[in-house]
Amino acid sequence: MRSFHAVAAAILVALAYAFAAAPASAQIKAQARSAPTPPWNKGILPISPESYYNAIECGKQGGQDPPCVFYGTGLCKNGDFAIALYTPYKSVAYEVWRVVSQKQPPPQPNYQQAQQTRITIGITPVRGSTNTFTDLALKRGGRAVAPVARTLMDGGGRFTFDFPAFAATGSVTLELVGKTKTISCLIDQPVLAQFR
Repeated sequence: MRSFHAVAAAILVALAYAFAAAPASAQIKAQARSAPTPPWNKGILPISPESYYNAIECGKQGGQDPPCVFYGTGLCKNGDFAIALYTPYKSVAYEVWRVVSQKQPPPQPNYQQAQQTRITIGITPVRGSTNTFTDLALKRGGRAVAPVARTLMDGGGRFTFDFPAFAATGSVTLELVGKTKTISCLIDQPVLAQFR
């Protein structure tokens, strides 16, 4: 009887240790900044002539933080990691915005280069965070989608995906894996559809 209790106690201790050692998890919902001009509900797509010229017009707006350029600011906001989203649309809009912000004439970004741009998620640590970033997992319908390129650096990383990973046909979950806890961020389909 004593051996049964000893085994049961050992199992309980092992389970308690496993749960204590496993990183905690936090669930949040993504929010996109509204960028109403022109309205958009198709999600991230390869660059087209229409979206290319819309991105140029967006970049011409100037200002410190135009929502059409920085629509992903505050996406999956949490106390550990910041997310930056790079897309073909954003690469064109940002290039124009950057030059216009320096009081220069708007440039004509390279259309062919924009056509080759994929979707990249950049992760950086938030100032004061003690949760070291280790990985990013993107899931659609509960299934992991592998990035086409992945680089870890300076407490953050860059993860590049093809367009189907962000298709506005359903929701996406980003899991920001840290050493002490994982942040799970749900990007609902209506939010995903606003991205460009």
